[in-house]
Amino acid sequence: MEAFKLTSPNEILEALAKRMKDRRISANLTQKELAARSGVPYASVRQLETNGKGSLLAAIKLAYALDAEDGFETLFDTKTPRSIEDVIDKPKRKRVR
Repeated sequence: MEAFKLTSPNEILEALAKRMKDRRISANLTQKELAARSGVPYASVRQLETNGKGSLLAAIKLAYALDAEDGFETLFDTKTPRSIEDVIDKPKRKRVR
C-alpha cells in the first residue's frame, strides 16, 4: 500500500480516489455494482473515483463495501506522546470553544 506523503489535501484526495478505484477493480466490481452494494449513488461513486470529492459518509459506506474500513479506526486517533514534557504538566482540556 502506498503511504501518504502529506504534501497537500488535493494529493491525498487523488491518492485515496486511486486506491478506492484499484480496490474496486481488484474486487472485480463495476462502479454500478459498487454503488448497489454500498448504497451510495452511482454518480457519487463516479465523482469520488474521478476527483476524490464526496461526503465522508459515502467514503465510509464504500470502504465497508470494499472491505477496507479498518483505516477509519485510527484516522483521528489520539497522538502518542513523544517526550516526557508531552505527558507532564499539561492539563487535559475538557472542552474547546
